[in-house]
Amino acid sequence: MYSERSSTFAGAVVWEKTAAGGDGVILPDGCMDLIWMNGDVVVAGPDSRPYIARTRPGDHLVGLRCAPGTLPALLGTPAEALANARVPLADVLYDDDTARLLSSIAEHGDPATQLEKFAARRRLIARPDRRIAVTVSLLARQCPVREVADRVGMSERQLHRLCRREFGYGPKVLARILRLQRARELVGSMSAAEAASLAGFADQAHLIRESNELTGRSFGRLVTSS
Repeated sequence: MYSERSSTFAGAVVWEKTAAGGDGVILPDGCMDLIWMNGDVVVAGPDSRPYIARTRPGDHLVGLRCAPGTLPALLGTPAEALANARVPLADVLYDDDTARLLSSIAEHGDPATQLEKFAARRRLIARPDRRIAVTVSLLARQCPVREVADRVGMSERQLHRLCRREFGYGPKVLARILRLQRARELVGSMSAAEAASLAGFADQAHLIRESNELTGRSFGRLVTSS
């Protein structure tokens, strides 16, 4: 069973899942998550390929899925250091916030609310780069990398370093992931060919190739499994 809702933490989504057990496939979406499971909190880094998540029957997971580029500033850790990995929060933070978070969950329950409060507290002391949101917006619109760099006042090399630090991969990879996500959102209300065109693919065949390369799945299977 899976459910999600909008978060009180801007740009994030709260999700909950009771696992049936076995292996689940997590697909790249450009996001990073804080996940409470089995009494601990884990940071899910940005995925550039399918990630196999193993759970036991009845495992209850609660997650805070943050928009691309949000968590690195909050955690003080570059996204590329967490790419394609799941790391205990205590191994990422070198202060007492992990212990305080786990204590709050143990005392008050409601892991979702405690994760939101934790993120809000961290944001107060973080120094997010204002260029991040602009970069995500431009790449989501499939703007060329050179144009994105010009718009945020950087060279292409500087933009690449920024993206690896904040998103876990370069701007072209992030743009591809966001484009595929957009096509998945659109296909529920139109044909795959129309979704491909509106999302920025050259044609439906291009969409199919990208789906296979990024997720290891055909686009049809990707849509039916979402």
